[in-house]
Amino acid sequence: MSTVIEQAVEARLVAAAPRMPTIPATLHYDRRDPFAVRMSFPAPATLEGIEVYWTFARELLVHGVERAAGEGDVRVRPYGFDRTVVEFHAPEGTAIVHIRTGDLRRFLHRTMALVPAGQEHRHVDLDQDLAELMRDAC
Repeated sequence: MSTVIEQAVEARLVAAAPRMPTIPATLHYDRRDPFAVRMSFPAPATLEGIEVYWTFARELLVHGVERAAGEGDVRVRPYGFDRTVVEFHAPEGTAIVHIRTGDLRRFLHRTMALVPAGQEHRHVDLDQDLAELMRDAC
């Protein structure tokens, strides 16, 4: 069984320049980092011209498709019947995208099949994580 789930989604930029109203994005989940979800945007879709990714809690996405969630750099909330808003806050500004809620639910369902909610701790390798932290400290 694979330990990684990737799913392409279409994100609609809010208040974006007319040249790119929708952008491709990829949701990424890795069982080796069971609490996190990564969302990446390809270089042509970013102001910097480089691939940009945001990593945030899977739980934030789970709650955000149902009700407003998040107080930090990433915030998620429902929007209408079939969209979810994801806001990315950085010192350079804020990017707001709409994503089909059904796409997010499918992705979350797949991640839950791989690592059920509440079972994430069983997939964390604390010894390896500590060794990486110590190696980076030297």
